[in-house]
Amino acid sequence: MNYFEYAIIVIVLVIILLAILKAGKKDVHLEMNKLVDFLGGKENIISCETTLSRFKVTLKDVSIVNKEGIQKLGARGIVEIDNQLKIILGPESKQLKRYIEELK
Repeated sequence: MNYFEYAIIVIVLVIILLAILKAGKKDVHLEMNKLVDFLGGKENIISCETTLSRFKVTLKDVSIVNKEGIQKLGARGIVEIDNQLKIILGPESKQLKRYIEELK
């Protein structure tokens, strides 16, 4: 095999790898919209803050929150205290906080 054939093989493998990565990548904006909806919409959110992997949100009405939906989006845990939810999201928690602040 000459260098031209190796180059074609490498290019094909790179294209396949990029296609796999793109297919596996979540649409973060869409996920954030769903998460805000599961929290009862932006009108239900009073305030939010993050600490490492946790997202803490204060809500007007906790009873309208779809906790099952939040967990299906990847939350590792949800703790409810009064009108607050502490959601373990991982690194996405900071992104979510920024997204909610932009909505308000």
